[in-house]
Amino acid sequence: MTDRDRDIQGLLPLTPPMLHLLLALADGDKHGYAILKEVARRTRGKVRLGPSTLYGLIKRASADGLIAEIDERPDPALDDERRRYYRLTTRGRRLAVADIERLESLVDLALEKKLLRPRTA
Repeated sequence: MTDRDRDIQGLLPLTPPMLHLLLALADGDKHGYAILKEVARRTRGKVRLGPSTLYGLIKRASADGLIAEIDERPDPALDDERRRYYRLTTRGRRLAVADIERLESLVDLALEKKLLRPRTA
């Protein structure tokens, strides 16, 4: 195991809200409200992060180097200057992938133990 892998392994497992934050940023930069909406939409409303939960996650993810606040704006004329935008870092992406692979291995085990049925297309 490389130092890089050890660095990531020490942060696993992620909490579900943290994984949802990283997944919301995986396809592009977003501001806080957009992250809340993305998580609710992608989970069909099953996961709803409140503002205090989200900003606590953002603070922790920033401190751990998983996300970074950015100064770039999509279109300054159409944007509220008070919004803060966030970007998934390389470290954050590696951590999200590692946690998803960990979850995949649990699903494989559940299939093997016949706790789940294989999904059909």
